[in-house]
Amino acid sequence: MKQERSFPKYIITKKGARWVEGGHPWIYEAEVTGVPEGQVENGTLVDAVTEGGKYLGTGFLSQNSKIRIRLVSENANDRFDESFWRRRIEYAWNYRKQVMQDDVSCCRIIHGEADFFPGLTVDRYNDILVTEVLSVGMEKIKDMIYRLLKEVLLMDGVVINGIFERNEATIRSLEGLPQGKGWYVKTVEEDGNVPDTVTTICENGIYYDVDVENGQKTGFFLDQKYNRKAVARLSKGLRVLDCFTHTGSFALNAAKGGAEHVTAVDISAQATEMAEKNAEKNGLSDRMDFLTTDVFDLLTELEAKGGAPYDFIILDPPAFTKSRKTVKNAERGYKDINYRALRLLPRGGYLATASCSHFMEDDLFVKMLHSAAADAGKSLRQIEARQQSPDHPILWNVPETGYLKFYIFQVV
Repeated sequence: MKQERSFPKYIITKKGARWVEGGHPWIYEAEVTGVPEGQVENGTLVDAVTEGGKYLGTGFLSQNSKIRIRLVSENANDRFDESFWRRRIEYAWNYRKQVMQDDVSCCRIIHGEADFFPGLTVDRYNDILVTEVLSVGMEKIKDMIYRLLKEVLLMDGVVINGIFERNEATIRSLEGLPQGKGWYVKTVEEDGNVPDTVTTICENGIYYDVDVENGQKTGFFLDQKYNRKAVARLSKGLRVLDCFTHTGSFALNAAKGGAEHVTAVDISAQATEMAEKNAEKNGLSDRMDFLTTDVFDLLTELEAKGGAPYDFIILDPPAFTKSRKTVKNAERGYKDINYRALRLLPRGGYLATASCSHFMEDDLFVKMLHSAAADAGKSLRQIEARQQSPDHPILWNVPETGYLKFYIFQVV
């Protein structure tokens, strides 16, 4: 029996209703045709109904965003109290324990809409949680969510000593929220201590210093965890070039996997310095060197010199596009680096190539690779097609939750 509805009611177009009934949790401003009388507080829970009055779901209202309602449930009997959100957190954590097994000391615990927490990301680095809140609805209940996260993890003996917020994304301004970063004050006050912002994690048997305050994203690119392991398996005896190395994660996995030698390249001096320190930390410096230079320029220079100095090239660039408007420019950038890498590799060599942009969809990425290979006069023999690690789950009805493409080929 449905409970009596007390939430403000928003009427949705037929097009919007089809979108929701297809499983997508976002309702755009253009699909709202009727609003309740009186003022509704930004970030509050509201009901979405069809023009005929059929209940579609309940979600957070965002009055400043084109995504007007972010649904959290399609069950008319749900009560959005502490118990509801605790169940959601337990469900997310139990999923990680099942799919990652013991590999949960550094992993993503909440992946936004894929875990039914619209606009919330939570990553774990040992005893620190790093969060990003991108929706006004989640901002309103974050005090409760953070407390419940600590309680649920503690049930498994996981003590969290600090929560660091990375709320720097410009999308927060579209939600009417300020940008910034820092320790979540209430947690620090409760625990009575301020942890160090640099912690050491172990991933695939390799140790890294992670700076949760200044590192990329939430401190580290956790989504490539098992793709790095795939690179390590392939690297034995090979001469490896890791482009866009950042903290050296692919390069270090290749070296640990038995590569003859690994060159790690990044345009950022800070990145290559950190990668070099990570190599020293893991006792891998004797088989590695580090270059601070532009990858596009380096590949061009190496090709001009002739020869084939590397057997295996890894391309893991930052997102070349963060909107649909710039996809064509991004495609040209991806093609350029892949074309140059393929020209440089000998037949029988190996290429690992990635895109972390959701807007560079897989079909377009594959089309680009076909074109780059044809122009380079090479063929690609696929070894593996991979995606983000399973702690970053992909909800098929929400394509925005899937963004990482990762391919490994032999060049023939």
